[in-house]
Amino acid sequence: MTSSHILVGADARPAQPVIRRITPSDLRQSLVRGVEDFSAMPSHAIFLCVIYPLLGLFLIAMTLGHAMLPLAFPIAAGFALIGPLAAIGLYELSRRREAGLDSSSAHALDVLHSPSLPAIVALGLLLMAMFLIWLAVAEAIYVAYFGYSAPASITRFVREVFETPAGWKLIIVGTGVGFLFAAAVLTMGAVSFPLLLDRDVGAAVALLTSIRVVLANPGTMALWGLIVAALLFVGSLPFLLGLTVVMPVLGHATWHLYRRAVEPDPNPHPNYRPREGRRRYAADFPAALFPTTRR
Repeated sequence: MTSSHILVGADARPAQPVIRRITPSDLRQSLVRGVEDFSAMPSHAIFLCVIYPLLGLFLIAMTLGHAMLPLAFPIAAGFALIGPLAAIGLYELSRRREAGLDSSSAHALDVLHSPSLPAIVALGLLLMAMFLIWLAVAEAIYVAYFGYSAPASITRFVREVFETPAGWKLIIVGTGVGFLFAAAVLTMGAVSFPLLLDRDVGAAVALLTSIRVVLANPGTMALWGLIVAALLFVGSLPFLLGLTVVMPVLGHATWHLYRRAVEPDPNPHPNYRPREGRRRYAADFPAALFPTTRR
């Protein structure tokens, strides 16, 4: 697989996807379709199996000492930076359901056979790099205000953060820098991964298309970012339980947002052509869980 294919896909001179103007109504419809997809293809158990082991490892790490305590919030917030990559399987399920194909959960792994897999991996590594850079920057901000010594205890750490001038500076600066990282990832990942599943256009074209979507719809995409942040915050309460629903819904909704923001390919891959068939709706749940109801 050549580097040129990773960057621009199968066509050495790929046509740039056509961008649409979208409105808050498109965001609402995307969320509605995301809920419908989740109802027809519930994946909360998968996220439950992923989130809680991570939470357990975090709690174990916390009991071993407080050296990682200053990075607790940056790590939790930073997971949103790799969200577009983590939801790649959900995009695939939504794509298959839209096309009238079998959308059982096992097909989430079909992304491993995508011709765009090298480009997906390349963009995924870019997001992982941004996540690690964010952690390094967050640690540097903490050191700038509190030095290199680890907090004596969780109670002491919380008191220093919320009851001292240095703590409030840490909150303000950290939130501002975190916002810049989040805005950058939203711009790069808004539609890039769904586009790569839909077309073999390469990482560079997918990245540029995502940027173009945000630049063409700055207000609407800013609102989308606020919606995502708000839902992730609400879903994290209590004990991250709500994320088992919020994360799949947002993943499915992102696919439908891509469909509204980018004109369909006039020559789609044969496997992606929609076929006639009965659409599933939220009312099909829980009947859609049984094999006899699937196409």
